[in-house]
Amino acid sequence: RSVPEAAMAAERPRSLFALSAAAVSRSMAALERDVWALPGHLLRGLLPLLTVFRLERAEDAARRAGLSTQPIWRKLWDDVMKTRPPNAESITCWRKKFLETFFSNVLHGVLDVSSDWRLNDRHFSPLLHSSLHVSQLTLCNMLQGAVELTAEHNHKVLENLAGSLRILKFQHLLSCDQSIKRSLVLLLHRLVHHGSVSQVSMCSWPVPDTVLLVLILTMSAGFWRSGNALACHSSPCGLCREEDKAQSQQSAQEGAERGCDAEREGSTTKEVDDAPMSSVLSGPRSPPLRNTACEETSSEVSCGHTSTQGGSSHCSSSEQLSCHPIPRKTRRRLKPAVGRKRRCLRRSRGHYADPEDLYDFVFTVARENNSGLLDKTRTPEGENTENQTSSSPGSPYTGHAGCKKRGGPAGILSLKAAHRFRSVSTLELFSIPLTGETCRTLSNLLSSWVSLENLVLSYNGLNANISCILSGLRALARHPECRFRVLRVSDMFSHMPCTELVRCILSTLPQLHTLSVSFDLKNQLEGSGPEANPSCGKAEIPESCLEVLEIRFPREPLHTAFLLPVLKATKSLQQLSLDSAMLPCPQELGLLLEVLKECTPNLKKLSFHDVNLAEHQKEVLLLLQDPGLQEITFSFCRLFESSTAEFLSEIISTVKRNSSLKSLKLPGNRLGNHRLVALADIFSEDSSSSLCQLDVSSNCIKPDGLLEFTRKLEGHMQQRGGQVPFAELRLFQNWLEQDADTAQEALRRLRAVCSVVSDAWDSSQAFADYISVM
Repeated sequence: RSVPEAAMAAERPRSLFALSAAAVSRSMAALERDVWALPGHLLRGLLPLLTVFRLERAEDAARRAGLSTQPIWRKLWDDVMKTRPPNAESITCWRKKFLETFFSNVLHGVLDVSSDWRLNDRHFSPLLHSSLHVSQLTLCNMLQGAVELTAEHNHKVLENLAGSLRILKFQHLLSCDQSIKRSLVLLLHRLVHHGSVSQVSMCSWPVPDTVLLVLILTMSAGFWRSGNALACHSSPCGLCREEDKAQSQQSAQEGAERGCDAEREGSTTKEVDDAPMSSVLSGPRSPPLRNTACEETSSEVSCGHTSTQGGSSHCSSSEQLSCHPIPRKTRRRLKPAVGRKRRCLRRSRGHYADPEDLYDFVFTVARENNSGLLDKTRTPEGENTENQTSSSPGSPYTGHAGCKKRGGPAGILSLKAAHRFRSVSTLELFSIPLTGETCRTLSNLLSSWVSLENLVLSYNGLNANISCILSGLRALARHPECRFRVLRVSDMFSHMPCTELVRCILSTLPQLHTLSVSFDLKNQLEGSGPEANPSCGKAEIPESCLEVLEIRFPREPLHTAFLLPVLKATKSLQQLSLDSAMLPCPQELGLLLEVLKECTPNLKKLSFHDVNLAEHQKEVLLLLQDPGLQEITFSFCRLFESSTAEFLSEIISTVKRNSSLKSLKLPGNRLGNHRLVALADIFSEDSSSSLCQLDVSSNCIKPDGLLEFTRKLEGHMQQRGGQVPFAELRLFQNWLEQDADTAQEALRRLRAVCSVVSDAWDSSQAFADYISVM
């Protein structure tokens, strides 16, 4: 049965309404407009019998009738996808979630639309119809999805994605042939340069194809040589031609207006003749000859050329110069500048011997990085920033071999010769080893990537190459249009102490709003303190805009003295997270609290994870009574490992008196049943607490303890007339499966009081998994 009757086959006997609804659903192509006008009680019974395509079109009609389609989409997910999506409790629109996953599964051949009558409708194309709802897309393995999307019959699908897609992910990529890479180029050009993609993420690529990796990075940064390079399937990009034509007409019109104004003011004939021509050549935003190799212009002029980032793309005026010949008169006027560059042009010509080769650009980036960005150790430590930008081999300003530079952006021939398009604002690289050569390429791209706001580098094996990345970000930070605000760096080994790395980053990027530094293990070759790298240790940290600081230490001691300069420079800090730090002495935590109170008056959220606080009960109580903190987290901190019952009573009394604390998170502290029940007294009648969220995940809580906590909480609420601010209880990874009936009763009664966030965690399986890997 391939018709809606299959959904009602189990109903015996069928009602007249069910038979009529099945007949209507078969004839929706002719009856659709009439069906949308049906009364709500009739439409409610008909909606579950529609295909996904008709159901999506019924959204407006259902809303007008006061109906929600969310339960139908959720059931479709359970029936078709047969998996529980991650963070299911946070999904607000199951229609979008289903259609987005449906698109991806059909694209990659994972889902057969003929397997369910609700997925199959000859009047609709699965990819075309669902593409309007896709904001996130993942391409895997051999990039078969890119080939399919750039095929001629999916032209409209690609157009829809250009308007809807925001996040493009690459996962588990493999080396592929040139034809597939050409499809990828066309896809990136349409979705990034002429689309709405704002985030590019790459993950799980143990042995990356350097050419493919650099290609994705370069196009994400907005660089590419158009023209023949983009003639992948037919003619060069039509959008580029249209924009180039529109910009040329606008430039010509502005030039003509300038010429008329000059004539009215009585300018000389020479000035009147030159004004329109120069405006047509250079355009309103950029200097002439922008695409000339090894340009000797100032950094302000070069960086200011960058086209609009993050909005609709506009080809730069250097594009116009590459298409239109320069008149002899203007060439004479610019002759001195051209003469200085001619030697570099001849030297670089060999890289572009075949203009039809799509990958000249990528190979040239790698070769030229080698020629100009090698041997970072040649620069003496302690050199000032100005010297680094002009002469340091590791600097992103280093140009092609044999070319002298006074400043400017990347200084690489291929980037100069490329056109600048729209670029993304977020770049994420997860579990992708980055060689020194790739880091230098990325550094050059970063130096002029003015639209970049977020950079995430996770498990890339950077080690000392982090300094190369920072040199590119340092150049970017000087740009007046720089938007860079978030940097997250995590890796297996740290090549320097975490606090020292934080100091180096904040000295380089004082405009950061969020900084996260995370390492698993300490490199045995590193020093034990800032003296290991005197240039960073002695660097003065300028006043910073930092609001969020997260540090995960590789099991190294937390020395407040080393962290003090950072905290003094971050007066606007609102959130601090310290993970896996060791406290070298009992006084260290108290000293840290004093420094926080003195240096960070705006601190609202403080988090400790995997920090042994068993012997720091006094400091814990001081934190809980701090009137400035709104959220405190003690995660896996062994709070009650060596404590007495009085300590728990003091915690409850302190929280009851603190009216500013909104969230208390205590996961992984072995609360057990009796301590959980005691925590209910926080909401007693004599409490002035404003606590809204309580997290007791991973605390060995059993169903009977949760039920007793629920009863006690209900009693306190009755005494206060229901006026309790408590809004959310988090219960992940507790032992609730040991008595399912009691747990269900407790959860049912709790949900009448507050929002409960839990999971179906099997503690016995988790223990078995733990034993199996010991």
